[in-house]
Amino acid sequence: MLLADFRSDTVTRPTAAMREAMVRAEVGDDVYGDDPTVNALQERLARDLGFEAGLFVPSGTQSNLIALMAHCQRGDEYIVGSEAHTFKYEAGGAAVLGSIQPQPIPQAADGTLPLDLVRTAVKPDDVHFARSRVLCLENTWHGQPLPLGHAEQARALCDARGLMLHLDGARLFNAAIAQGKSAREIAAPFHSVSVCLSKGLGAPVGSVLLGSSSLIEQAKRLRKLLGGGWRQAGLLAAAGLHALDHHVQRLADDHRRARELGAELAAVPGLKVEPEHTNLLYVHVPAERLDALRAALAQAGILASVGSSPRIRLVTHLDIDDAAVSGCVAAFRAAAQ
Repeated sequence: MLLADFRSDTVTRPTAAMREAMVRAEVGDDVYGDDPTVNALQERLARDLGFEAGLFVPSGTQSNLIALMAHCQRGDEYIVGSEAHTFKYEAGGAAVLGSIQPQPIPQAADGTLPLDLVRTAVKPDDVHFARSRVLCLENTWHGQPLPLGHAEQARALCDARGLMLHLDGARLFNAAIAQGKSAREIAAPFHSVSVCLSKGLGAPVGSVLLGSSSLIEQAKRLRKLLGGGWRQAGLLAAAGLHALDHHVQRLADDHRRARELGAELAAVPGLKVEPEHTNLLYVHVPAERLDALRAALAQAGILASVGSSPRIRLVTHLDIDDAAVSGCVAAFRAAAQ
Protein backbone atom coordinates (compact mmCIF):
# COMPACT_ATOMS: atom_id res chain seq x y z
CA MET A 1 0.00 0.00 0.00
CA LEU A 2 1.39 3.39 -1.02
CA LEU A 3 1.61 5.84 1.88
CA ALA A 4 3.42 8.70 0.15
CA ASP A 5 5.45 9.60 -2.92
CA PHE A 6 8.44 11.86 -2.27
CA ARG A 7 10.01 11.49 -5.74
CA SER A 8 8.82 14.84 -7.11
CA ASP A 9 6.05 17.41 -6.93
CA THR A 10 5.11 16.31 -10.45
CA VAL A 11 3.34 13.28 -8.95
CA THR A 12 0.52 15.35 -7.43
CA ARG A 13 -3.00 14.32 -8.38
CA PRO A 14 -5.90 16.69 -8.99
CA THR A 15 -7.98 17.30 -5.90
CA ALA A 16 -11.70 16.62 -5.92
CA ALA A 17 -12.39 20.35 -6.20
CA MET A 18 -9.97 20.66 -9.12
CA ARG A 19 -11.62 17.74 -10.91
CA GLU A 20 -15.00 19.41 -10.43
CA ALA A 21 -13.65 22.62 -11.96
CA MET A 22 -12.40 20.61 -14.94
CA VAL A 23 -15.81 18.99 -15.41
CA ARG A 24 -17.52 22.39 -15.41
CA ALA A 25 -15.02 24.04 -17.79
CA GLU A 26 -16.36 25.80 -20.86
CA VAL A 27 -14.31 24.69 -23.86
CA GLY A 28 -13.65 25.44 -27.51
CA ASP A 29 -10.92 24.79 -30.09
CA ASP A 30 -7.72 26.35 -28.80
CA VAL A 31 -5.85 26.12 -32.12
CA TYR A 32 -8.48 28.53 -33.45
CA GLY A 33 -8.18 30.58 -30.25
CA ASP A 34 -11.75 29.70 -29.35
CA ASP A 35 -11.33 28.01 -25.97
CA PRO A 36 -12.56 30.56 -23.39
CA THR A 37 -11.01 28.77 -20.41
CA VAL A 38 -7.58 28.59 -22.05
CA ASN A 39 -7.88 32.26 -22.94
CA ALA A 40 -8.82 33.08 -19.37
CA LEU A 41 -5.80 31.20 -18.01
CA GLN A 42 -3.40 32.92 -20.41
CA GLU A 43 -4.85 36.34 -19.69
CA ARG A 44 -4.89 35.73 -15.95
CA LEU A 45 -1.21 34.79 -15.69
CA ALA A 46 -0.14 37.54 -18.09
CA ARG A 47 -2.02 40.11 -16.04
CA ASP A 48 -0.84 38.76 -12.67
CA LEU A 49 2.82 38.57 -13.68
CA GLY A 50 2.94 41.80 -15.67
CA PHE A 51 3.27 40.58 -19.26
CA GLU A 52 1.34 41.44 -22.41
CA ALA A 53 0.33 37.88 -23.30
CA GLY A 54 0.66 34.21 -22.43
CA LEU A 55 0.51 30.84 -24.15
CA PHE A 56 -0.69 27.59 -22.54
CA VAL A 57 1.50 24.66 -23.62
CA PRO A 58 1.68 20.98 -22.65
CA SER A 59 4.97 21.05 -20.71
CA GLY A 60 7.68 23.20 -19.22
CA THR A 61 10.21 21.61 -21.55
CA GLN A 62 8.19 22.75 -24.56
CA SER A 63 7.64 26.18 -23.02
CA ASN A 64 11.38 26.75 -22.54
CA LEU A 65 12.15 25.43 -26.03
CA ILE A 66 9.54 27.70 -27.63
CA ALA A 67 10.99 30.69 -25.76
CA LEU A 68 14.51 29.94 -26.98
CA MET A 69 13.36 29.39 -30.55
CA ALA A 70 11.35 32.62 -30.46
CA HIS A 71 14.32 34.62 -29.19
CA CYS A 72 16.94 32.98 -31.45
CA GLN A 73 17.62 32.11 -35.05
CA ARG A 74 19.53 29.07 -36.30
CA GLY A 75 23.18 29.44 -35.36
CA ASP A 76 22.52 31.70 -32.37
CA GLU A 77 23.40 30.68 -28.82
CA TYR A 78 21.92 30.90 -25.37
CA ILE A 79 23.94 31.29 -22.18
CA VAL A 80 22.76 29.03 -19.38
CA GLY A 81 23.84 27.34 -16.15
CA SER A 82 25.68 24.06 -16.61
CA GLU A 83 23.30 22.40 -14.11
CA ALA A 84 20.18 24.21 -15.32
CA HIS A 85 17.13 22.22 -16.34
CA THR A 86 16.97 24.00 -19.69
CA PHE A 87 20.47 22.79 -20.54
CA LYS A 88 20.82 19.45 -18.77
CA TYR A 89 17.38 17.88 -18.51
CA GLU A 90 15.49 18.85 -21.67
CA ALA A 91 17.02 16.35 -24.11
CA GLY A 92 19.12 18.94 -25.91
CA GLY A 93 16.01 20.26 -27.63
CA ALA A 94 17.35 23.74 -28.34
CA ALA A 95 20.31 22.28 -30.23
CA VAL A 96 18.43 19.40 -31.86
CA LEU A 97 15.25 21.21 -32.90
CA GLY A 98 16.22 24.87 -32.85
CA SER A 99 19.85 24.69 -34.06
CA ILE A 100 20.64 26.92 -31.09
CA GLN A 101 24.02 26.45 -29.46
CA PRO A 102 24.12 26.29 -25.65
CA GLN A 103 26.93 28.07 -23.83
CA PRO A 104 26.94 26.56 -20.32
CA ILE A 105 28.35 28.51 -17.38
CA PRO A 106 29.14 26.88 -14.00
CA GLN A 107 26.54 27.98 -11.50
CA ALA A 108 27.37 29.27 -8.05
CA ALA A 109 26.18 27.32 -5.02
CA ASP A 110 23.10 29.56 -4.74
CA GLY A 111 22.05 28.95 -8.34
CA THR A 112 23.20 32.32 -9.66
CA LEU A 113 25.33 32.70 -12.76
CA PRO A 114 28.51 34.66 -12.01
CA LEU A 115 27.96 37.70 -14.16
CA ASP A 116 31.66 38.22 -14.87
CA LEU A 117 31.65 34.77 -16.50
CA VAL A 118 28.52 35.67 -18.44
CA ARG A 119 30.19 38.83 -19.76
CA THR A 120 33.16 36.78 -20.87
CA ALA A 121 30.89 34.23 -22.56
CA VAL A 122 29.06 36.80 -24.71
CA LYS A 123 30.55 36.50 -28.18
CA PRO A 124 31.83 39.46 -30.19
CA ASP A 125 30.15 40.30 -33.48
CA ASP A 126 32.41 38.12 -35.59
CA VAL A 127 31.65 35.58 -38.31
CA HIS A 128 33.64 32.95 -36.42
CA PHE A 129 31.20 32.84 -33.51
CA ALA A 130 27.62 31.94 -32.81
CA ARG A 131 25.59 35.03 -31.99
CA SER A 132 24.84 35.36 -28.27
CA ARG A 133 21.14 36.11 -27.99
CA VAL A 134 19.65 34.90 -24.68
CA LEU A 135 20.63 34.51 -21.05
CA CYS A 136 18.60 31.89 -19.15
CA LEU A 137 18.12 31.77 -15.39
CA GLU A 138 16.20 29.25 -13.28
CA ASN A 139 14.10 29.91 -10.18
CA THR A 140 14.00 27.93 -7.99
CA TRP A 141 17.22 25.97 -8.56
CA HIS A 142 17.43 22.70 -6.62
CA GLY A 143 14.81 24.27 -4.39
CA GLN A 144 16.75 27.47 -3.77
CA PRO A 145 15.14 30.77 -4.70
CA LEU A 146 17.52 33.00 -6.62
CA PRO A 147 18.88 35.72 -4.33
CA LEU A 148 16.90 38.92 -4.63
CA GLY A 149 18.60 41.41 -6.90
CA HIS A 150 20.44 38.89 -9.08
CA ALA A 151 17.85 39.00 -11.86
CA GLU A 152 17.96 42.79 -11.93
CA GLN A 153 21.75 42.70 -12.26
CA ALA A 154 21.46 40.11 -15.00
CA ARG A 155 18.92 42.28 -16.84
CA ALA A 156 21.26 45.25 -16.71
CA LEU A 157 23.99 43.12 -18.26
CA CYS A 158 21.57 41.89 -20.93
CA ASP A 159 20.49 45.42 -21.78
CA ALA A 160 24.11 46.49 -22.09
CA ARG A 161 25.08 43.53 -24.30
CA GLY A 162 21.92 43.21 -26.40
CA LEU A 163 20.67 39.95 -24.88
CA MET A 164 17.19 38.76 -24.01
CA LEU A 165 16.59 37.40 -20.50
CA HIS A 166 14.47 34.24 -20.05
CA LEU A 167 13.37 32.61 -16.81
CA ASP A 168 12.67 28.94 -16.35
CA GLY A 169 10.22 29.63 -13.54
CA ALA A 170 8.93 26.10 -13.12
CA ARG A 171 8.73 26.71 -9.36
CA LEU A 172 8.39 30.48 -9.50
CA PHE A 173 5.54 30.51 -6.98
CA ASN A 174 7.62 28.49 -4.50
CA ALA A 175 10.27 31.19 -4.70
CA ALA A 176 7.67 33.91 -4.23
CA ILE A 177 6.17 32.29 -1.13
CA ALA A 178 9.59 31.55 0.37
CA GLN A 179 10.85 35.11 -0.11
CA GLY A 180 7.64 36.93 0.75
CA LYS A 181 7.52 38.55 -2.68
CA SER A 182 4.91 38.48 -5.39
CA ALA A 183 5.53 36.34 -8.45
CA ARG A 184 5.11 39.55 -10.45
CA GLU A 185 8.05 41.19 -8.64
CA ILE A 186 10.30 38.20 -9.27
CA ALA A 187 9.29 38.01 -12.94
CA ALA A 188 9.66 41.74 -13.62
CA PRO A 189 13.26 41.76 -14.95
CA PHE A 190 12.63 39.08 -17.59
CA HIS A 191 11.63 39.34 -21.23
CA SER A 192 9.97 35.92 -21.03
CA VAL A 193 8.99 33.55 -18.23
CA SER A 194 7.87 29.91 -18.22
CA VAL A 195 5.59 28.94 -15.32
CA CYS A 196 4.73 25.31 -14.55
CA LEU A 197 1.25 24.41 -13.30
CA SER A 198 1.84 20.69 -12.75
CA LYS A 199 4.43 20.77 -9.96
CA GLY A 200 3.64 22.37 -6.61
CA LEU A 201 0.45 23.94 -7.91
CA GLY A 202 -0.97 20.46 -8.44
CA ALA A 203 -2.53 20.70 -11.90
CA PRO A 204 -2.34 17.50 -13.97
CA VAL A 205 -0.44 19.02 -16.90
CA GLY A 206 0.71 22.24 -18.51
CA SER A 207 2.90 25.32 -18.40
CA VAL A 208 2.35 28.90 -19.53
CA LEU A 209 4.89 30.97 -21.44
CA LEU A 210 4.64 34.70 -20.83
CA GLY A 211 6.10 37.58 -22.82
CA SER A 212 5.32 40.41 -25.20
CA SER A 213 2.42 40.14 -27.62
CA SER A 214 4.81 39.75 -30.55
CA LEU A 215 6.79 37.02 -28.79
CA ILE A 216 3.63 35.06 -27.97
CA GLU A 217 2.35 35.36 -31.55
CA GLN A 218 5.59 33.81 -32.71
CA ALA A 219 5.33 31.24 -29.91
CA LYS A 220 1.93 30.10 -31.21
CA ARG A 221 3.48 29.20 -34.55
CA LEU A 222 6.34 27.40 -32.82
CA ARG A 223 3.94 25.48 -30.57
CA LYS A 224 2.17 24.21 -33.69
CA LEU A 225 5.51 23.35 -35.29
CA LEU A 226 6.48 21.31 -32.24
CA GLY A 227 3.18 19.41 -32.17
CA GLY A 228 1.82 21.27 -29.17
CA GLY A 229 -1.40 22.59 -30.67
CA TRP A 230 -4.36 21.27 -28.74
CA ARG A 231 -8.09 21.51 -29.08
CA GLN A 232 -10.55 21.49 -26.15
CA ALA A 233 -7.76 22.21 -23.70
CA GLY A 234 -10.02 24.20 -21.42
CA LEU A 235 -10.51 21.04 -19.37
CA LEU A 236 -6.81 21.30 -18.46
CA ALA A 237 -6.73 25.09 -18.26
CA ALA A 238 -9.52 24.95 -15.69
CA ALA A 239 -7.22 22.92 -13.45
CA GLY A 240 -4.58 25.62 -13.81
CA LEU A 241 -7.04 28.37 -12.91
CA HIS A 242 -8.19 26.41 -9.87
CA ALA A 243 -4.56 25.95 -8.83
CA LEU A 244 -3.88 29.67 -9.06
CA ASP A 245 -6.95 30.39 -6.94
CA HIS A 246 -6.41 27.73 -4.28
CA HIS A 247 -2.92 26.22 -4.33
CA VAL A 248 -0.45 29.11 -4.28
CA GLN A 249 -0.55 30.19 -0.65
CA ARG A 250 -0.65 26.57 0.52
CA LEU A 251 2.86 26.09 -0.89
CA ALA A 252 3.92 27.38 2.54
CA ASP A 253 2.67 24.06 3.95
CA ASP A 254 5.02 22.16 1.65
CA HIS A 255 7.91 24.35 2.75
CA ARG A 256 7.05 23.82 6.41
CA ARG A 257 6.92 20.05 5.99
CA ALA A 258 10.26 20.06 4.19
CA ARG A 259 11.76 21.98 7.12
CA GLU A 260 10.28 19.56 9.62
CA LEU A 261 11.42 16.56 7.60
CA GLY A 262 14.93 17.97 7.39
CA ALA A 263 15.09 18.67 11.11
CA GLU A 264 13.98 15.14 11.96
CA LEU A 265 16.37 13.48 9.51
CA ALA A 266 19.29 15.62 10.69
CA ALA A 267 18.93 13.94 14.07
CA VAL A 268 19.30 10.43 12.57
CA PRO A 269 22.85 9.10 13.07
CA GLY A 270 24.88 8.89 9.87
CA LEU A 271 22.70 11.22 7.80
CA LYS A 272 23.80 14.58 6.46
CA VAL A 273 21.01 16.97 5.52
CA GLU A 274 21.62 19.94 3.26
CA PRO A 275 19.95 23.23 4.21
CA GLU A 276 16.33 23.24 3.05
CA HIS A 277 14.97 26.23 1.13
CA THR A 278 11.50 25.47 -0.23
CA ASN A 279 9.98 22.03 -0.86
CA LEU A 280 13.12 20.17 -1.99
CA LEU A 281 15.30 18.43 0.56
CA TYR A 282 18.63 16.70 -0.09
CA VAL A 283 19.87 14.00 2.26
CA HIS A 284 23.22 12.20 2.13
CA VAL A 285 23.04 8.55 3.14
CA PRO A 286 26.12 6.35 3.60
CA ALA A 287 26.49 4.17 0.50
CA GLU A 288 26.46 1.00 2.56
CA ARG A 289 23.00 1.89 3.94
CA LEU A 290 21.28 2.48 0.59
CA ASP A 291 20.00 -1.09 0.25
CA ALA A 292 18.62 -0.98 3.77
CA LEU A 293 16.96 2.34 3.02
CA ARG A 294 15.28 0.97 -0.11
CA ALA A 295 13.91 -1.95 1.88
CA ALA A 296 12.71 0.26 4.74
CA LEU A 297 10.97 2.68 2.37
CA ALA A 298 9.31 -0.16 0.48
CA GLN A 299 8.07 -1.71 3.71
CA ALA A 300 6.65 1.66 4.80
CA GLY A 301 4.91 2.19 1.44
CA ILE A 302 7.02 5.23 0.57
CA LEU A 303 8.39 6.07 -2.86
CA ALA A 304 11.65 8.04 -3.08
CA SER A 305 14.36 8.41 -5.69
CA VAL A 306 17.03 6.20 -4.17
CA GLY A 307 19.59 5.27 -6.82
CA SER A 308 23.30 4.61 -6.59
CA SER A 309 24.14 8.12 -5.40
CA PRO A 310 24.30 8.77 -1.65
CA ARG A 311 22.60 12.15 -2.29
CA ILE A 312 18.85 11.62 -2.17
CA ARG A 313 16.19 14.18 -3.06
CA LEU A 314 12.92 14.27 -1.14
CA VAL A 315 10.12 16.54 -2.33
CA THR A 316 7.10 17.68 -0.34
CA HIS A 317 3.93 18.65 -2.18
CA LEU A 318 0.15 18.75 -2.17
CA ASP A 319 -0.21 15.02 -1.50
CA ILE A 320 2.31 14.87 1.35
CA ASP A 321 0.72 15.31 4.77
CA ASP A 322 2.14 15.21 8.31
CA ALA A 323 1.60 11.44 8.53
CA ALA A 324 3.66 10.96 5.37
CA VAL A 325 6.50 13.00 6.86
CA SER A 326 6.42 10.89 10.02
CA GLY A 327 6.41 7.68 7.99
CA CYS A 328 9.37 8.84 5.93
CA VAL A 329 11.36 9.71 9.05
CA ALA A 330 10.57 6.31 10.57
CA ALA A 331 11.82 4.55 7.45
CA PHE A 332 15.11 6.44 7.46
CA ARG A 333 15.55 5.66 11.16
CA ALA A 334 14.91 1.98 10.53
CA ALA A 335 17.51 1.96 7.77
CA ALA A 336 20.05 3.68 10.00
CA GLN A 337 19.66 0.95 12.59
